[in-house]
Amino acid sequence: MQKKIIRRNAESMSFDTTTMHPLLQRIYAIRGVQSQTELERGLEQLLPFHQLLQIDQAVKCLADTLQKQEKILIVGDFDADGATSTAVAVRALRSFGAKHVEFLVPNRFAYGYGLTPELVEVAKTFSPALIVTVDNGIANNVGVAAAKAYGMKVLVTDHHLPGPTLPNADVIVNPNQPLDTFPSKNLAGVGVIFYVMLALRRHLSESGWFAEQNIPEPNMSKLLDLVALGTVADVVPLDHNNRILVHQGLRRIRASQCVPGITALLEIAGRNQARLVAGDLGFAVAPRLNAAGRLDDMSFGIECLLCDDMNKAREMAAILSQMNDERRTIEQDMQTQALEKLSDFRPDKKEQLPKGICLFDEQWHQGVIGIVASRIKDRFHRPVIAFALSNENELKGSARSVPGLHIRDVLAEIAAAHPHLIEKFGGHAMAAGLSLPRASFHEFSQAFNDVVSKHLTDEQMHNCLLSDGELGQHELTLDIAEVLREAGPWGQSFPEPLFDGVFQLLDQRVVGNKHLKMTLAKGEQTIDAIAFNVDMNHWPNYRCEKVHLAFRMDVNEFRGIRRVQLIVEHLESPT
Repeated sequence: MQKKIIRRNAESMSFDTTTMHPLLQRIYAIRGVQSQTELERGLEQLLPFHQLLQIDQAVKCLADTLQKQEKILIVGDFDADGATSTAVAVRALRSFGAKHVEFLVPNRFAYGYGLTPELVEVAKTFSPALIVTVDNGIANNVGVAAAKAYGMKVLVTDHHLPGPTLPNADVIVNPNQPLDTFPSKNLAGVGVIFYVMLALRRHLSESGWFAEQNIPEPNMSKLLDLVALGTVADVVPLDHNNRILVHQGLRRIRASQCVPGITALLEIAGRNQARLVAGDLGFAVAPRLNAAGRLDDMSFGIECLLCDDMNKAREMAAILSQMNDERRTIEQDMQTQALEKLSDFRPDKKEQLPKGICLFDEQWHQGVIGIVASRIKDRFHRPVIAFALSNENELKGSARSVPGLHIRDVLAEIAAAHPHLIEKFGGHAMAAGLSLPRASFHEFSQAFNDVVSKHLTDEQMHNCLLSDGELGQHELTLDIAEVLREAGPWGQSFPEPLFDGVFQLLDQRVVGNKHLKMTLAKGEQTIDAIAFNVDMNHWPNYRCEKVHLAFRMDVNEFRGIRRVQLIVEHLESPT
């Protein structure tokens, strides 16, 4: 789909920016930064944990169980946020002196998402006094009730949006539950459990627990590498609080003060740990970790994050990377099949393509449908749900949305109007999961398109690239690229700077079969650029002497030589 470049408008900033680089002034103003405090990234700027609803009850529940040395079972989720959340909980509790801490993560193919009644039957074999859910639980009313019926206490820690009725857990910590006044509603699951563990550590310290047990008081910053990874991987908005968590985690990873599993995953991905940015976690580490949950069992990925032996961690990272390669192959096949299903669509017949797309194939892999939905959403810029068979009679779907359309609210509206269609659902504004009877696919597809069409405007379906404007020749430098790298962390809702401009096209060639390597000129300056996965029907274009690009600044390091390189998001012949 053709992309449109729109230059963002900057808001005026109400604080002194005279010492700030002029380009950063512009970028931060566009992102709505209104105070110097919003740019500070020290741990002292973190929001206090006491503002979380029921945090005191959570601490008491955990402390009582710990002091009795009763069994604690962490129930996680099968994505990177769930894996890091589980690792944070297990590592923290063990450092606090807990002797009986284990974890259980559902295999998505056998049990589905969260603390289901079926998973409770497995949890029962661990004989836990307390179940702690991480990155799940807020929608598992029946599972929580089943655990309570067996006499287990349940502490739910989650960040997903709750349904109309909360589970009857002993305690719930979720910044998105009703009446919670915690200022940041954007914590990932790993952020929520990190806050719970911060509060527990404070209580144990003040009560003299560590001194009594002759335990060195744990340094909670040691967990920030995991918090950063889970926060970036879950693509939650990087508000000020999340930017602090990610920045501090990146600092630890760059200084090699992280768990061996993260180092091993960075090594096998070929990323420079000392110069790590948030994007490396999102595009290199998270997919390899997620591959375990998509194709097999996330327990393996969690064990990699819990491993303290570097050699063993490298062996596990190699296996995770192989899984990710397999996932890529499966994904590409599924994406090709999805596009074939939409092959009747032509640019001159846009009205034939539903505003809300539902796709299903009996052979599709349940663990990869989320990625396929995301790829098709990116291509056609409208919400997509990809479905796979869960069993003979049930479909599981993974939904992805576009800005301005809250996908979980769409599913809630369908469920209210058609109670028989959706068996269960949950999620965020931009991503959600659901299950429905196989026989209901076509009826659901129509209902989905109807609701989406009601809320989604034609303007919202335009594939727009929001640019921070043009760079002058004096700004296309290594120094500026370094300033931008360090000015983040960049991510969801605080996007990495994207610029646009017209360049002379001096040279163009294909590398890696589908990427376009270019040499550009701006005035007297030449600069390298690369566009990944270009349309080979249009590029290289040797008749093109000038090119209009939307690009990010990057630093390319080769054999010790560091140079500016433009990472091209979009290119076209200027009109």
